[in-house]
Amino acid sequence: MQERETFKNHTVYSLSDVAMSIHKVIERTYTRPYYIKAEILKLNYYPYSGHCYPELVEREGNTIKTEMRAVIWSANFQDINRRFVQITGEPLKENIRILCLATVQFSPKHGLALHIEDVEPAYTLGEMARNRQEVIERLKKEGVFERNRKLAMPPVPKRVAVISVETSKGYSDFMQTLRDNEPGYSFHTELFPSILQGEKAIAGILGQLERIEGRRTDFDAVVIVRGGGGDVGMSCYDDYTLTRRVATFPLPVLTGIGHSTNLTVTDMVAHAHFITPTDVAFSLIEDFRRFEDALNSRMALIAQLAQARVADARQLFVRTETALQYKLPKVVDEHRNRLEETCKELVFKSKELTLNQSFRLKSLVQQLATGMQLNLRREQQQLSQAAAMLPRASSGCLRKRRLECDSVEGKLRLLSPENVLKRGYSITLKDGKAVTRARDLQAGDRIVTLLYDGQTASTVDSLP
Repeated sequence: MQERETFKNHTVYSLSDVAMSIHKVIERTYTRPYYIKAEILKLNYYPYSGHCYPELVEREGNTIKTEMRAVIWSANFQDINRRFVQITGEPLKENIRILCLATVQFSPKHGLALHIEDVEPAYTLGEMARNRQEVIERLKKEGVFERNRKLAMPPVPKRVAVISVETSKGYSDFMQTLRDNEPGYSFHTELFPSILQGEKAIAGILGQLERIEGRRTDFDAVVIVRGGGGDVGMSCYDDYTLTRRVATFPLPVLTGIGHSTNLTVTDMVAHAHFITPTDVAFSLIEDFRRFEDALNSRMALIAQLAQARVADARQLFVRTETALQYKLPKVVDEHRNRLEETCKELVFKSKELTLNQSFRLKSLVQQLATGMQLNLRREQQQLSQAAAMLPRASSGCLRKRRLECDSVEGKLRLLSPENVLKRGYSITLKDGKAVTRARDLQAGDRIVTLLYDGQTASTVDSLP
């Protein structure tokens, strides 16, 4: 036996030694297949070889707790996938939970992996049903489950946004039914193309709903229709994000996605759901027909009421005409007599009123003349009194103002420069301007000092 390498008195093992040791331990410990539940994070299917290398995870909330590689050989994968589609209506795909029968194997070259021998579709089906029920309960708890169903459908849903695939038979059937409707109703439709099954359908439909909402004033309703293809790939219509978007969409959403067995959650939250695209088209046509029938019924009722009103009016006119022919001469005579009496009364009243007003006018003229004479004498007396008082008042005011002026003159004389200089003050001039601050002077400056009886000139020697 070859002697092993050592380092610091410790045996050194090669990587293959460790790998083979792990391989033997796992081979002795895990001697049979085990049922293991996990979530497929990535499928990693290779069509060329037919083998599949899933990445399995176990989550705790939104955090991945455990992650492990797995292998499904080609023969097993084809059988497992076929049975999975038959039972669940979906192929093996990412982001689903599975219960698999697998052996735990460790390869010195490829590492640890689960070799999946079988997958139980019933477990995944139960998980899908559980997830679906969780979505329903969550939407109900949020109070949005019935929001779209409660929207008012326009009486004439003429402008329709269609989410479908242009080449699908379902879309073709839908459009042909609308175009060939027997009454000849006209619809305006606009296609918003999207994948309609599988995981990619979620993002596609959400994106087109976003576009439609940006133009929601252009449409009366939204239709989601797809052709046949069975139930494979329909779990996308149970996705929480998609179903909530449909439930809270501001326009009525109609579905015709060809799911004839169980309703998807999208069908449940939509304003109305139908099995086929043709049924959706017939429903829109029926809305037109109901509106037309109601309109015709109201028009007939209006015509009937109008005829009845005309007949009633005609009878009333005849009765009125007959009554007028009998009563009109008598009424004319009565009103003629009343008019003559009224004229006589007006003539008498006008004469009486004229005399009364004439007497009042004369009285007012006399009162006005007397009042004006009294006011004139009163104003003349006041004017005479004011003329007598004016000389005395003016002479007194002049004396007062003269005394005030003398006082101000005396104060100004005391504050004149001449009197200030007489009290011993002087004024220093530099360049003809009075110096008020010492910092305005410099050594050598010529200054002039003004005194009461003259002036002197000097030179600044220094400054403190």
